[in-house]
Amino acid sequence: MSNPTTRQVNLPRRTYEPPKATLWASFAALLRWELLQVGTMLPLIVVVQAMLGAGIVIGFGFVIPDIDESTAMFLSTGTPAMLLLTIGLVLVPQAVSRMRLDGTFEFMRSLPVPRSLMLAVELTVWSAIALPGVAIGVLVGQLRYDLTLSIHWPMLIGAGVLVTVMATAIGYAIAVSLQPMLAQLFSQVLVFFVMLFSPITFPASQLPQWFQTLHEFLPIQAGADLLRAGLASQIYEAGWREAIVLLIWCVAGVAVTLRALTQRK
Repeated sequence: MSNPTTRQVNLPRRTYEPPKATLWASFAALLRWELLQVGTMLPLIVVVQAMLGAGIVIGFGFVIPDIDESTAMFLSTGTPAMLLLTIGLVLVPQAVSRMRLDGTFEFMRSLPVPRSLMLAVELTVWSAIALPGVAIGVLVGQLRYDLTLSIHWPMLIGAGVLVTVMATAIGYAIAVSLQPMLAQLFSQVLVFFVMLFSPITFPASQLPQWFQTLHEFLPIQAGADLLRAGLASQIYEAGWREAIVLLIWCVAGVAVTLRALTQRK
């Protein structure tokens, strides 16, 4: 007697798919990771930036003999731009370069999250680090030189966002486009260029004519003029030209950064 035949039924396999993290959850996770990387140095960095803001206002006042009210106003209103540019163009490239050297950067690139979030996290962290120093620099300038500011809040907030995004994007682009050691060296050169050869704490008229023309196309003077107009709108003016220059550099920095983050190594 033969065995009854059996019919094999192929059931569709069910594969387990882990739940996809939302954009906000991914951002929060990367942010926590970045803060853990900075660790206990975060409060120290904030304090150092605050001291730098106060030091620029007070120290440059010692360098300039018999400083008058207009010079003190120019110096004090240029301090926020100096801090934001220094953080974005100097500290960000150095921090990202160290991440590339110790392998942290490649690990973050391997995570299943949009690469643009890496730039957004860096922007968030360094903006939070810069804000206390900016506020203290402005406050010290008011107290030290007895200045009266006329703040135009829409201009100030818009300029602050533009300068921060522009500086951070360009700094990040430097770090991901050059070799780590070269990026760190280049950022150190930028320190001297921003602090000593850019019309932030002194008028552009004190520079040679060719240098003035160069700064018309660079984002440094444009960002400083916009922030200055936001802090002391009764004295200084800035318009669409400065905003367009900042936007062009901002878009260029973001484009270079995203291209470097998304390309396969």
